[in-house]
Amino acid sequence: GGAVRITVEDEGTGIPKEHLPNIFKAFFTTKGDKGTGLGLSMAHGVVKRAGGTLTAANRPKGGARFTLTFPALKAPPARRESR
Repeated sequence: GGAVRITVEDEGTGIPKEHLPNIFKAFFTTKGDKGTGLGLSMAHGVVKRAGGTLTAANRPKGGARFTLTFPALKAPPARRESR
């Protein structure tokens, strides 16, 4: 029942509050003609299909935080070799 969590943070300006609900939607971009708005949407879809979650938030002292969480897999039983 455990989980594996990967957190990536930066120290930039963060994500504007009004954009947070939309950043994983396909074609959402703040880059105008320079972005397709597919990167975070595709990442979110891949993580979801693998049984995980991808979340985004702003850090209290500035910057963004992305967290990927996946269910932990049980290790296969150790194999015993017979002689």
